[in-house]
Amino acid sequence: MPKEVKEMSEVEIRARVITLGFNGDERLFIAFYRKLQQGTPTGTGIVLRGSVVTNKRHEDGAPFDSQGKGSSDLDVTLVGDKVMSEWSSEAYYIPGLHTKPLCDTDPDIAPSLNPLRESLQQLVGRPVNFQATSSLVLYTRDVLLGEAYYVVVPTEQST
Repeated sequence: MPKEVKEMSEVEIRARVITLGFNGDERLFIAFYRKLQQGTPTGTGIVLRGSVVTNKRHEDGAPFDSQGKGSSDLDVTLVGDKVMSEWSSEAYYIPGLHTKPLCDTDPDIAPSLNPLRESLQQLVGRPVNFQATSSLVLYTRDVLLGEAYYVVVPTEQST
């Protein structure tokens, strides 16, 4: 059984993310987040959520990539007002605070970011989904709902 995220250090979480999502290749992980930084507005925070962090699929508890290499997706949360403005106005769960996911089944909800998402999928060889949120919603999901995440690039330090 995988170790619970709340029992892990930041170093252990980062190692899990790289092992699971990037085939243990730290250079691939770095290329991934640098490409994200370059393709998103200045000040955007980059967070990974979901089974790449927990090693458990939300729906059924199955391990990451349980259906074969590259079968699990990377859930990227982009944090900040500027990046949220890239989503169409009808593509929000909570207007101005939390978007619907930009993914293969809904690529037109943030058309300016979809080429970046698709290029990241090619880079890592697995599905990549983007969702944008505010710091408040991210904090709420962590504290009130106990949803684990890994901050790749803090909002204030993104360039």
